[in-house]
Amino acid sequence: QVQLVESGGGLVQAGGSLRLSCAASGRTFSVNAMGWFRQAPGKEREFVAAIRRSDDYTYYADSVKGRFTISRDNAKITMYLQMNSLKPEDTAVYYCAAGPSRMMTGPYDYWGQGTQITVSS
Repeated sequence: QVQLVESGGGLVQAGGSLRLSCAASGRTFSVNAMGWFRQAPGKEREFVAAIRRSDDYTYYADSVKGRFTISRDNAKITMYLQMNSLKPEDTAVYYCAAGPSRMMTGPYDYWGQGTQITVSS
């Protein structure tokens, strides 16, 4: 019902910045929350950040507070993740997620294909 496509991944040096985008299409009226998750090799998928559609309330994992900023575009159903002061431990595949729940950490019903973030040093 909802399709999500991530973009903006790539290679960056430690201390640098990247911006991820997630474009939603389909039956997007059902989406009440959108978020970002990441999964590093050998580790479980972990929550990164989320934003609620109704009031733009945001929530962040402790590991990214003060460094990452989540936002959305009202003109399009598009979500962004601005990542600053990147660390090697931020290296992972980042996934866009969306769902009908107003809960910040899930559950999420729709997922993007993922985009690789690699932080060197």
